[in-house]
Amino acid sequence: MMGCTFFVKCLDINQKNHYLCANFFKKCPTPMKEITINGLTFEPYISSEEIAKQVERVAAQVKRDCVTESPIFVCVLKGAFMFAADLYRAIDMPGSEIAFIRYKSYSGTESTGQMNKILGLNDDVAGREVIIIEDIVDTGLTAQALRSDIEAMNPMSVKMATLLFKPASLKHGKVPEYVGFEIPPKFIIGYGLDLDEKVRGLKEIYVLKKED
Repeated sequence: MMGCTFFVKCLDINQKNHYLCANFFKKCPTPMKEITINGLTFEPYISSEEIAKQVERVAAQVKRDCVTESPIFVCVLKGAFMFAADLYRAIDMPGSEIAFIRYKSYSGTESTGQMNKILGLNDDVAGREVIIIEDIVDTGLTAQALRSDIEAMNPMSVKMATLLFKPASLKHGKVPEYVGFEIPPKFIIGYGLDLDEKVRGLKEIYVLKKED
């Protein structure tokens, strides 16, 4: 349930620091509603407030574990762009850098099981701490390919931070070091995650509704 923020409005009467405070009023988040895209209905799953809390928690863990002042964060496009932006700001390490890479294994609501590299990593990561930022780890196919490719570039270390992780779906590679939410094997959209390139800009996360 989303909470409400309460406010008090105070006025300086005659500019003499004699304050008159009005009654409490409250500002509540807009309730999440079902949405339909490409003929599929999605229902509310994770609110923007819940996402923000987990971003702060993961950022604190990453920052605590960094042993240098100049790690490089690798955002996996396209899905992780919103999580990466929020996480990178929350980590707040002026000496760090961010780079971008793109792999693709999804078509519609299903993983294709095939790995396509669309955009490679051109930055020099040799001898550096690397933190891969993913939107979701599902079967682990993409995550495993990412780790292997980056480890071949001789970094100091490679870790992964993912907003979402489906433990029951994992078939390849290892469990991510940093996880925002563990979720069941359901198809979700929003906050960077798409359905055929749509709905990435939603501030919240939605899950595909089961048919009655």
